[in-house]
Amino acid sequence: MSLFTSKNILLGVTGSIAAYKAAHLASQLTQAGALVDVVLTAGAERFVTPLTFQSVTGRKAYNDTDLWGGEAHVLHVGLGVGTDLVVIAPCTANTIAKLAHGIADNLLTITALAARCPMLVAPAMDAGMYENVAMQSNVRLLTERGVTFAGPAEGRMASGLVGLGRFVEPSELFGHIRILMGRSGRLAGMKVVVTAGGTQEAIDPVRVITNKSSGKQGYALAQAAIDAGGTVVLISTPTGLVPPVGARIVPVVSAEEMKDAVLKESADADALIMAAAVADFRPKKIEGNKIKKQDGIPQIELEAAPDILSIVAGLRSGRPRRVVGFAAESRDLIQNAEAKLESKKLDMIIANDISAADAGFAVDTNRVTLLFADGRKQSLPLMGKDEVAETVIEQLAKLLES
Repeated sequence: MSLFTSKNILLGVTGSIAAYKAAHLASQLTQAGALVDVVLTAGAERFVTPLTFQSVTGRKAYNDTDLWGGEAHVLHVGLGVGTDLVVIAPCTANTIAKLAHGIADNLLTITALAARCPMLVAPAMDAGMYENVAMQSNVRLLTERGVTFAGPAEGRMASGLVGLGRFVEPSELFGHIRILMGRSGRLAGMKVVVTAGGTQEAIDPVRVITNKSSGKQGYALAQAAIDAGGTVVLISTPTGLVPPVGARIVPVVSAEEMKDAVLKESADADALIMAAAVADFRPKKIEGNKIKKQDGIPQIELEAAPDILSIVAGLRSGRPRRVVGFAAESRDLIQNAEAKLESKKLDMIIANDISAADAGFAVDTNRVTLLFADGRKQSLPLMGKDEVAETVIEQLAKLLES
């Protein structure tokens, strides 16, 4: 089930040029399964219309005329009490000041006063305004009351000035919302370490031995763990992917670097998920200079790269409570996965056939089988890697609870 399924989110939109970006956010939330009610201030209506939001949410969008209309007996109470999260994005300096001092002179601010749920504010204002002493006092006051702020970002403003005050992009804001929605999930208070991507083993300063891992499944697992309330450390090789908002990123390149990072980060972790494709072999000698073609075809001698899961399995202390591995195989899938499950002393292993065109590396879907230390097996049909991640995290939560 999606984190947002049947959840009520109140999206307040205020008078900023960034108001048009709120429509994209409303669409994202709706597509994720949320029931999104939008309230626009009079200033917001100078930039966007209620119809814009009704078109992407499928629900009525409200403005100040509804406060005194016949829509509901006490509309602001119905909207405020019935919501799971209030998001005000973009939020102007004027509205932040009103929220800080309890001024309720429009439908949005009076609804915010009536709400009894978490609130997320995404500021948007021109350069210099956010850093003003009065603004910082208001932000500090709201933060002390438990309001979460996303942004602002630094960059070029509509005025042409450059500074701190830009509205964060909807995709990043969506990530902040996910953190708030999942913070009381089944992994709340737990540290989860996830590895992702394919390691790169240097031959010379230019060339490497690597593999086809895209890192997509590992990043999806990190996001699913955040959705479940976990404190996530993502140990990642270069992938070109955007990390999930809320994950602490530890960048690595080689198997040796990943080993060091895993041992350090998993020492106090509740769970380790080794989704990365770690090299089995690496060049025994790294050339100091680029190998030139005119010098002939080089003979590269290989040696074993560190087996991270075997090292973790042999730890007497500093071993996570639960360890999950992956088996990417092109033959004898289940047999090889079972052997790895036992030899590495894993609690669960995810086996996937990388020879399939629609599963494994470099695609957005996967078809996997979950194998457990107690002998259970769970085969999943072809599904998106985000769905696979949700299932894996659900099973991990059960293992941690047992």
